[in-house]
Formats: sequence, C-alpha cells, structure tokens
Amino acid sequence: MRADTRNRPNLTPHRSCVSLFSIPLNPSNTTNPPKMRILCLHGRGTSAQIFKSQTTSFRSRLNNLPITFDFIDAPYPTTPASGIDLFYEPPYYTFWPDDSPTSLQNARSWLLNHIAKNGPYDAVLGFSQGCSLAALTLLLHAHESPLTPPPFKAAIFICGGAPLPLLEELGYTITPEMRSRDTESRKKLSIQADSAAILAKGAERWGGGGDAGEVVDEESVRGEIERCGIGKVKIGVPTVHVYGRKDPRFVAGVQLSGVCEGSVRQCFDHGGGHDIPRSSAVSERLAELVRWVLEEGGVA
Repeated sequence: MRADTRNRPNLTPHRSCVSLFSIPLNPSNTTNPPKMRILCLHGRGTSAQIFKSQTTSFRSRLNNLPITFDFIDAPYPTTPASGIDLFYEPPYYTFWPDDSPTSLQNARSWLLNHIAKNGPYDAVLGFSQGCSLAALTLLLHAHESPLTPPPFKAAIFICGGAPLPLLEELGYTITPEMRSRDTESRKKLSIQADSAAILAKGAERWGGGGDAGEVVDEESVRGEIERCGIGKVKIGVPTVHVYGRKDPRFVAGVQLSGVCEGSVRQCFDHGGGHDIPRSSAVSERLAELVRWVLEEGGVA
C-alpha cells in the first residue's frame, strides 16, 4: 500500500533562492543610492512576503535613513507555522527540514552562498528561526575565523532563541534542565499559536502565566547561559534582542542575548507573545533600537 503523502510538506529546496523583496526606504533619493543593506530572515512556516508585512510598522519609522531591507525566502517549502494560515496565503518556507546537525550546516552554507552572490550586507534582521540561522552563522564564524570580518556588522533578533546543540558543540555546558525547558517551550508555542487558540482567545492566548514565561527572571536566565559559556565564543557584533514576556519562547530569546557580547547589546521586552506588536509605542522603540545597532556597528 502506498503511503498517503497528500499532507506532507515538500522538503525539496525550491529554486527561487534569490532575494524577492529589496525595499529601499527612501525611494525618492535617486542620486544617492541606499548605503545600508539589511538581510531579513523570516521564521519557519512563513515567507519573505509575510516577514515584510510583519515588520512594516517599525520599518516605516526609518524612512529618513538610506536603508534597503532585503527579504528572502528560505530554501525549503513547508507547512504554515501555527496560526499563520489564518492571516497569510501560501507559500510557506523553512531554512531546514529538520533539526539535525547536517541540516543546520546546510542552512548555514546556503546562507553564506546567498551572501557571496548577493551581498555584502551590513546587518541582519531575523524572526524566530531566522534568528537561529543568523546566530549560528555568526557563532561559527567567530569560532572558525575570529580574525576575519563577520558576515554582518550588526544583528537584530526578534523572538529568537539560542541554538543549544551548537552551543554545546562550542563548549557551553547545556544542562538537561535547559534542554527540557527548550523542548517544552516549543510545544507550548505550537499550542498557543495555533488557529484554534487564535479564534478562541485572540491576543489573550499569550496570557499563559508561568507557562508562558511571566514569572521567569530575565537576568537570572541570562546569567545562567553566560556562566555556562565562560571563556567560550560569543557573538561579538552589536546586537538587539526583542522578545515578549508572554511568549512561551521568552527564555530562549533571553538565552540568545546571553551568548552575545554584553557591552554592545540592548534588550527589549515588548510585553506580548511570539509576534511583533504593531502599536506605536513598540514600533517607535524598535526603530530606535535599529538606529542604535547600526550606529554601534559602524554602519550608519
């Protein structure tokens, strides 16, 4: 009997791996082309077009800067992220079909190949899985080629997470409790972000109390991962870390900040869930942080 494959995602890399959405923020400036290029990496089960939409609010507040945001699709077609199909049409993509070391290395090679063909880029902006790809690329560069310039001069991580298996390979002490907490947070995110939860609770679906991270002490989490990696490689470029206290992956976002150099790091808790709030206050703050990180990275 043949297996029913109708609902399985196609894990063959799609051919359109070049940039689809290069958006200059000051289109009226025709004599001086944009000087700053930011590569934008979306989350699993979304796309370049979706990430472009999700970031419109804060990007619109950077119109006076000569920036081009370069949104690209990941190489593998996949199913939509939990709840995303309620708001956005397909296609949906992922940077890796599974979490194996081989798949992660392949994703890194794919990204470096894209940069070689379409770069250089000054900074990277990632959401969720896109953050993981950017982080592992920067960490491995710092580990393997510390004396050469990194692929990005600055990074903006939104609802990201530290790649724990890679950190362990790099000498970090990752405890069973940390691994278990990471696994459980992924499961909770899938439940809280799915279509049924959105339709039943709307924004209130993120109000999960301790399960969603509300009682977690941010400095304690950051200190834990920093102690686990004393003397080990870190991301040295200026970074911005944006996460929401009601996000089941809140701890993962804080952990990612802990593997980045503290002297050139800024963190912002937007108070929400695993998303990018579009309120004026949050959008203004995100725009401020983008300006700061570009200046710190010597880009602006």
